[in-house]
Amino acid sequence: MFKNLKSDLPASVVVFFVALPLCLGIALASGAPLFSGLIAGIIGGIFVGALSGSKIGVSGPAAGLAAIVLTAIGTLGGFENFLVAVVLGGVIQMVFGFLKAGIIGYYFPSSVIKGMLTGIGIIIILKQIPHFFGYDPDPEGDWAFFQVDGENTFSEILNTVNNISPGATLVAIIGLSILLLWDKVLSKKGRIFQLVQGPLVAVAVGIIFYIVTQDSAALAISSEHLVSVPVPEDAASFLGQFSFPNFGAITNPQVWITAFTIALVASLETLLCVEATDKLDPHKNVTPTNRELLAQGAGNILSGLIGGLPITQVIVRSSANIQSGGTSKLSAILHGFLLLISVILIPTLLNMIPLSVLAAILFIVGYKLAKPALFATMYKLGWKQFVPFMVTVLGIVFTDLLIGISLGLAVGIVVILLKSYQNSHFLHIEDVSNGKHKIKMTLAEEVTFFNKGAILKELDSLPRDTYLELNLLKTRYLDIDIIEILDDFSIKAKERNIDIQLVSKRGVIENPTSYSEFFRTRPKSNLSLS
Repeated sequence: MFKNLKSDLPASVVVFFVALPLCLGIALASGAPLFSGLIAGIIGGIFVGALSGSKIGVSGPAAGLAAIVLTAIGTLGGFENFLVAVVLGGVIQMVFGFLKAGIIGYYFPSSVIKGMLTGIGIIIILKQIPHFFGYDPDPEGDWAFFQVDGENTFSEILNTVNNISPGATLVAIIGLSILLLWDKVLSKKGRIFQLVQGPLVAVAVGIIFYIVTQDSAALAISSEHLVSVPVPEDAASFLGQFSFPNFGAITNPQVWITAFTIALVASLETLLCVEATDKLDPHKNVTPTNRELLAQGAGNILSGLIGGLPITQVIVRSSANIQSGGTSKLSAILHGFLLLISVILIPTLLNMIPLSVLAAILFIVGYKLAKPALFATMYKLGWKQFVPFMVTVLGIVFTDLLIGISLGLAVGIVVILLKSYQNSHFLHIEDVSNGKHKIKMTLAEEVTFFNKGAILKELDSLPRDTYLELNLLKTRYLDIDIIEILDDFSIKAKERNIDIQLVSKRGVIENPTSYSEFFRTRPKSNLSLS
């Protein structure tokens, strides 16, 4: 694992700087103690990172669960009662893993996964614009379009115009310039620029800028524009920040409902993130999804036991890890240790980091997820790829992650049904003889109830006095629903003077009166019936 230390260590530093404000922001948006977000980040990095089979995925508290956590803490009567649900949710996730439910992640279309990545990239950029200019009314974890304070993503950006902080904006521009210079120029000039990552330099410059301009009336950065990590006075106060579950609430049915909700949503987010990060991975490693569910479940059990938020694998940190050159799980584990060491040893130094510099780092992450060229590529692939992609993107931007993915998946299913409707059969008018139209209908290899509408429409549109050859030679699977349609049509055919010749590997028959009987009594072939 340590053979990739030279690439994993710099990547872990970048992920640490991305994860730190997110852990705090998500905790704030969830109505939970700030320290609970840090606990989840530490456990997600060290513990889940060690158990996971993913080489580049990073776990921690997820913005997608913030609304659930916020509601549950109030409903269950306190944070300690909520922690019981987190522990139980972890147990349920492990059950999912043992039942091999991880395969669900593979049933999401590629267009939806790409739409998810792009939508998240756009959200990252939009949500960080206020922070970039030093306007920080909401936590970094407030990722939904409609926010709890009545504002939305775009109104917050418009509000920024009248609330620009000169110092925060200047240091953000300096930080962004450093990041672009490092990425486009310096990283290609020497080994030192590859070992020392641009985000680390940008953060260091941000701290220096804050210290130097503290006494400047124009450029001083106020405390609300800085990272805010709890600063314990001694070991006792540090340990006092941990919370423990009240297992007396385990008999409350609402606790179990919350636990199942956490397990379901966290598992779904994790599986989608796994699918997405595997696509981003330049080495194309394949993450064992069932093992991932077991790792996430174990992480949530531990997080709940010591006062942490629910954990999932998260795309923002995972994509930052990939883009920074992380190649093994060591980078995720090291980022967890960096979180742990920093909150113990240097919380005061961390509280000097301007949020606007971290926003500049996230700008780069967001842009790499949502490159404009991707839209052109998806458009060229045709509407069957472009429409689910765009619906997913817009759904995520204007609602939230899970709703956006659900909308994209629903559109993807509609596309599949439509194509199944169109491709259920081939219809050829071969010739006209003896006063009758001779028409050949060849059914596809697999014909299911999805195809009922298309076949029924074609049969009903056949003119009177037609000779129909129904060819099933290529058909390997024929749903009973289709057979029932054919049985019904055999009655209509007599009334409309339509002669039918059924051709299959079970034989040829003229004007069959019962297709169900035909397939039951003929010798077995490669055609199977439901």
